[in-house]
Amino acid sequence: MTFLVPIVVLLPLVGAALALAVPGHRELQRGITLVALTASSVLGVLLMFVVDRGGPLVMQVGGWAAPYGISLVVDRVSALMLAVSAVVLLAVFIFSIGQGLADGDEETPVSIYYPTYLVLGAGVFNAFIAGDLFNLYVGFEILLVSSYVLITLGGTAPRIRAGVTYVVVSLVSSILFLAAIGLVYGATGTVNMAQLQTRIAELPSDLQLILNLALLIAFGIKAAVFPLAFWLPDSYPTAPAPVTAVFAGLLTKVGVYAIIRTQTMLFPESSVDPLLMVIAALTLIVGILGAISQLDVKRMLSFTLISHIGYMIFGIAIATSAGFAATIYYIAHHIIVQTTLFLAVGLMERQGGTTSLSGLGGLMRSAPVIGVLFFIPMLNLGGIPPFSGFLGKVGLFTAGADLQTPAAYWLIGIGALVSLLTLYALARAWVLAFWRPRPASAGGAAAGPAKEPAKEPAKPPSTEALMLRQREQAMIERLQDAPDAAPAQEQRRIPRLMVGATAGMIGVSLILTFAAGPLFGYAERAGDDLASPELLAELVLHGEQPNGGSGSTAAPEEAAHG
Repeated sequence: MTFLVPIVVLLPLVGAALALAVPGHRELQRGITLVALTASSVLGVLLMFVVDRGGPLVMQVGGWAAPYGISLVVDRVSALMLAVSAVVLLAVFIFSIGQGLADGDEETPVSIYYPTYLVLGAGVFNAFIAGDLFNLYVGFEILLVSSYVLITLGGTAPRIRAGVTYVVVSLVSSILFLAAIGLVYGATGTVNMAQLQTRIAELPSDLQLILNLALLIAFGIKAAVFPLAFWLPDSYPTAPAPVTAVFAGLLTKVGVYAIIRTQTMLFPESSVDPLLMVIAALTLIVGILGAISQLDVKRMLSFTLISHIGYMIFGIAIATSAGFAATIYYIAHHIIVQTTLFLAVGLMERQGGTTSLSGLGGLMRSAPVIGVLFFIPMLNLGGIPPFSGFLGKVGLFTAGADLQTPAAYWLIGIGALVSLLTLYALARAWVLAFWRPRPASAGGAAAGPAKEPAKEPAKPPSTEALMLRQREQAMIERLQDAPDAAPAQEQRRIPRLMVGATAGMIGVSLILTFAAGPLFGYAERAGDDLASPELLAELVLHGEQPNGGSGSTAAPEEAAHG
């Protein structure tokens, strides 16, 4: 079955090439992209079942044995990431089809958008299956180059400014990553992660620490951890709604995945775990404080994205199989729910003409379906039981409590507080956008069904109503609006495809809840694999497990040779 490993990257690349070959045929480009992403989703789910039953799949590209050749590896962790990311890419693409049919090519010019979107997917998939640091770097560069194009689609001034910031920060992180690879190669003579596991362990402890920190800084920028997340809130919200959704859901998680892979494979006895605890706490706190101070819903979600990266760093810092398992489950949950929320905000923007809470209101009356589509993932991200957000946080807190250290207990308390503040920020946005009447200053930009003229003069508002409006206005004035806030636009038609894609993502998030038992069992087995990296290293280098292996990667010879 090893032939399946490169296909997951080749499918979107071939699709991008075919889409570029027919630039004037929109329907054909759309069909090619849809087929490529659907096939990638099916393949990702298939790989989950294959590696869970038969062990990791390892392919040596060109027949060159590791560590001299390029190793492509799919284990339980990477298979789950492949499946989730492919499903998200497919759902967002369907959403963008609906937007394109309604608006034309102003937001997402198809001759550029479709092939670039597929190249982005290829870069994400390549990063997940990379078995050496340089191929991981190549995967990052593929997705970053395509993201430069996607984030500036439309060519508006705010998008160009945000794109410049994003490009500069991404280039800096790439240079740091490449420099870190050079340091690792200079110290060990290899970049194959399986071989690095033994060679790094032989280095002096201070040199190990330098290499570890160099990689953490590079990946920390990509994962948007504090204090390296300054670029994200001003970059993502300016892009078109589908691009923002896929960026928020996927790109930072590739950085988190790289941290997981290097911390477990290269530095299993790392001395930076206490530092990761501090970084997790600061990321949680700073991110959520930024979220509760935002008036623009997209910027608020961008800050919650930063904040919830802290939960994942917490799980990595726990450095136990239970911590890794909870982190894996939480990453899958967050990719899906964060993407769904950004898609729902895209619907709110079309209905209300803006994403600023100062201009939104009355959406529950004019668009109740959108209210439900925002409400369910809102509860999920806030950690309300029995949703997957609650289950993931309980898993993280339980693994942290097992450490029985003051730092872990502090982080559990901070994590619980951040979960409540997340719910507060999202619920406040939902109430202001959906429950309160539309502000008079917003005009008729997003009016619902026209009302008949009142036959009797309206009654003057009560004293309680006036006090409530004054408090509401005072609260809005204390919030920070987006720096490039655009004026409210007219209401735009919302195609069924956009609503269906968002509803489908909610359905996928509910699968994480209703199938939590099997999925958490899968995550626990993946966590056991991460806690015993020598098994995967032996499989990559020699095609077999060491004697006395735990059996978590069952039937490795059959898996390695297909």
